[in-house]
Parts: sequence; C-alpha cells; structure tokens
Amino acid sequence: MNSSPHEAPQPARIDQMRRDYTLGGLDIQDVHDDPLVQFELWFAEATGRPHDAHPVTRESVAQEAGIPGWFEPNAMTLSTTTAAGDVTSRTVLLKGITSKQFVFYTSYESTKSRQIAANANVSLCFFWPHLQRQVLVSGRAERTDRESSTAYFQSRPYESQLGAHASTQSSTIESREILEQRMAELAEKYPPNTTVPLPEKWGGYAVTPVEIEFWQGRTNRLHDRIVYTRPSDAGPQTPWQLSRRSP
Repeated sequence: MNSSPHEAPQPARIDQMRRDYTLGGLDIQDVHDDPLVQFELWFAEATGRPHDAHPVTRESVAQEAGIPGWFEPNAMTLSTTTAAGDVTSRTVLLKGITSKQFVFYTSYESTKSRQIAANANVSLCFFWPHLQRQVLVSGRAERTDRESSTAYFQSRPYESQLGAHASTQSSTIESREILEQRMAELAEKYPPNTTVPLPEKWGGYAVTPVEIEFWQGRTNRLHDRIVYTRPSDAGPQTPWQLSRRSP
C-alpha cells in the first residue's frame, strides 16, 4: 500500500547510515617525527588556513575555506574517570598548545575537575569530518599556573568572565532565573571596562600526552591509523615511537 502524502516521512535506519571516506591516505613517512608538530599541521588544515598564516577570525576562515561557520575545529571530547573507573565525556575547547601540552580551561568545581583530581589520566578526541580525520590523545592532566589562567581569563569576553563567577559548575540549581540574577548583580559589581578578577575556583589544565593517534578515514573502512607512543616517565628529549595500527 502506498503511503499517504500527508504521512510523516520514515526516518533513515541508523544501521544503514554510512559514508565512504575517500579524501586521502596517511603513512608513517608522511608524518613529522614530533606528534605535536603533526597536530599543528593537521589543525591548520582543519581551520582552513596555512600552518604559518597570521591569526584570523573563525568566520573569515569558514568563508574562505568553505567550512561551516558553526564548526569549531578546536572542539574536543574530553573523557575523565573517577577513581572507581566510571567514565564521563563532554566537549570542551582547546585553548592552546604550550610546552608540548594541550591546554583547556574550566571550573575547578566541575565534574571533570573532581574526576581529574581522583585520576589524572584523560583522553582527548578531535573529530574533523570535513577532512575525514580524527586525532586521539591519551595523557595526564595537571593544573596550569595561576598566571597563565589569569592571562587567559582576562582575554575572554566580558560576559564570559561574569559567567565564570555566576556559575558553580555541575552543581544543582533551582532555575535559570537564579543565574540571570547573579549575572545582573555581577554586572553591577564589575561594570564594563573594569577588571573582572579570576575566580579562585577557575583555571586551566595542561594535558601531557603519552600517546597520540592520527586517524585518516579510508575507503572500505580500511582506515589509516598512525600512532605515536612514549612512556609517561620519559623525558622531553625521549624520541616518540611510531607505528601503524590495524583499523
């Protein structure tokens, strides 16, 4: 029986959703000896600009490279665990690569911070679908120094600075109106063009990698996976070991 023209279209079957990856390949001889350099090369491509280009806005990058304006190439899935091994994942934004570490910022009262305090081993996952690529990072997180956190905090938009004070991240709250009231009170306490101090319970984390995998999608699901590994107790001069993993 034919369906009525007024019936809602049937959703696609999830188990039949797939896409063939054909944009390129990756081999060990194609990558840099230093995975952080390789990451910066891939990240530059993900943003649509040359690696050595001057900083530009995300909007202009999207316009010139044809990347959707909503896409955030510095978005990464951060996975943390409790001491008992319970896992939590969420998307956060990479805010820098300094001293061979991946840096992000958050509330030290958040779930992620409590879990990092219990178990400093974390995982980061970057997904760049327009390049059919992923980068997986495993490492240990540690708090950044107060000076670095202050410098970044002062670079944030004014409203974001107030928001860091208004929210006790991950705590239960009765209504959104409470947050809006806090924001109004903070705006009165710290008017625009005044210095909003860094909250005591807010700052950065730096993740020191022990393994980084570069994943390039390939046809027939025979993906390329090039992996860098280095022991967690190795010094910064210890060379990374490269290998290829089966998809």
